[in-house]
Amino acid sequence: MSESAYQLPRTFASVLLMNEITIPPLIPAATAGNLTNLIAERAWFEPNRIIMSRPVGEGWAKVTAREVETEVREVAKGLIAAGIQFGDRVGLMSRTRYEWTILDFAIWYAGAITVPIYETSSAEQIDWILNDSGAVGLIVETPANRELAQSVLPGHTKHVWTITEDALGILRNTGKHIGDEEIERRRSALKPEHLATLIYTSGTTGKPKGVQLTHGNFLAECGNVVNGASDLFLKPGGSTLLFLPVAHVFGRMVQIGAIHAGLHMAHCADVAGRLLPDLASFKPTFVLAVPRIFEKVYNGAAAKAEAGGKGNIFNKAVDVAIKFSQAQDAGRVSPILKAQHALFDALVYKKIRHTLGGNVEAAISGGAALGSRLGHFYRGAGIRVLEGYGLTETTAGATLNLTSAQKVGSVGKPIPGTSVRINPDGEILIKGPIVMKGYWQNDAANQEVFEGEWFKSGDIGEIDKDGFLTITGRKKELIVTAGGKNVAPAVLEDRLRAHPLVSQCMVVGDNQPYIAALVTIDTDALKTWIANNKKEGASLSDLTRDPDLIAVIQTAVDEANKAVSRAESIRKFIILDKDFTLAGGQLTNKLSVKRHVVAKEFAKEIAELYQD
Repeated sequence: MSESAYQLPRTFASVLLMNEITIPPLIPAATAGNLTNLIAERAWFEPNRIIMSRPVGEGWAKVTAREVETEVREVAKGLIAAGIQFGDRVGLMSRTRYEWTILDFAIWYAGAITVPIYETSSAEQIDWILNDSGAVGLIVETPANRELAQSVLPGHTKHVWTITEDALGILRNTGKHIGDEEIERRRSALKPEHLATLIYTSGTTGKPKGVQLTHGNFLAECGNVVNGASDLFLKPGGSTLLFLPVAHVFGRMVQIGAIHAGLHMAHCADVAGRLLPDLASFKPTFVLAVPRIFEKVYNGAAAKAEAGGKGNIFNKAVDVAIKFSQAQDAGRVSPILKAQHALFDALVYKKIRHTLGGNVEAAISGGAALGSRLGHFYRGAGIRVLEGYGLTETTAGATLNLTSAQKVGSVGKPIPGTSVRINPDGEILIKGPIVMKGYWQNDAANQEVFEGEWFKSGDIGEIDKDGFLTITGRKKELIVTAGGKNVAPAVLEDRLRAHPLVSQCMVVGDNQPYIAALVTIDTDALKTWIANNKKEGASLSDLTRDPDLIAVIQTAVDEANKAVSRAESIRKFIILDKDFTLAGGQLTNKLSVKRHVVAKEFAKEIAELYQD
């Protein structure tokens, strides 16, 4: 996409004064067609194009567009043979893997609707999703997933298939007698307004709600993102490794966008055990991630440098990278800074890029705020982290920074075809063909979130004079102190997590005299700190009261407090002896802190923060 496409026409000046901005579409809203065409047309026009790779041992097996389409079609025939009807809902419970993409498109080829379920879901969550959606079939990844699901399987869910027990092969064999004409009949019947998927919200404020996303929603989202970020998606020889959950709309959008663009795509199911070797062997040109991934890479590099006695070199490299990025924004990089940057590129930045596979030029980040410090660091280190913002209800991204139009610290301008408005109370409203059809069978919830054509996000933000959106907080997460001060916790939390020793944190202070924080420790970084400070033998529980560790965390708190006023600053904190985790129930699947869960679990610790 050209830079001019994201420049604001002069006529937008008055609109911006009203805190509203619209970016014209690059791809108009679809009036015909559906997502199955993305596969079918690619296979027809470029049958031998490599669009996917599947893991084989320690390497990858390339898969052509024709091979992908053939497999999708044959699996769809199996679903039809099993009795899946047009418009039926089919649950899909799995980690991010090759088979997910095949099954997702196969469900659409059969004219059905995919209902994603996180493989980490509890029996209660599975029960609710299957019953609320009325799913007639369920595809799970493993026998363990199947066993859990079968404990709550409703009577209307007639079929269960297991990916690791050759679900695809079984379905292909089952559907051998189904003709191509039935596939084409169902494919051609799908219109932009038909549902493609029901994605259930995290349910942090009640029962999860089914977000209805149509084929038209995804065509508008992916078409405009692909063409807007053409340097990523349409780059000759470009590739991406998916490792975030495709059960989440963020990963799903990039999956479909990659197919739309003909981008070479692979999957990593085991983030903990396989991500680094998969990045090293597949060597993607861009990735998508949540801020915690970038924080972990940074913190890991910092800890390694410190352990090797090169902490000062790393810190200087960080400073230079940030200054280099900021100088680029200012339009002037001094010769001295260029020389320093070249030196540290060889010493430090190259190693950072190597951690991500060596070929990554850019990354799309979403789910939470990255923070301008890390944003500048990564750009200075040769990796453009393009922050975006969106929700399940907006088919993932509603705004996105681009290489041609980036402002570090913001979440970008609206994607083409989208309007963003700031209400008088600061709430972000979104309008456009990316906005959901509504919540599944929930009129009351729909009335709450729609203001005419505008979707009320629940987030607080600002639009600057150049049209870039900045998120300043969550409407329902604003902390109101006893003194009446409104505090957005995200500003402080993002800065705190930037410290290598900090894993997670949660700012508290609602109806209290001051702001305080719960802090958890990154155990990997702690090992290095223990060795350097001669604390061998001490447990994390012991160290939570250690004056030396407390002093280090105090420096992180002091740094975070620089971003806010005195009334908003953290006055006290407590170090917890356990981390917030997905398995422990304190984090959502996109690794955001479940504030109400943490507040309940650590009520005693929070109370201690306000004892005289």
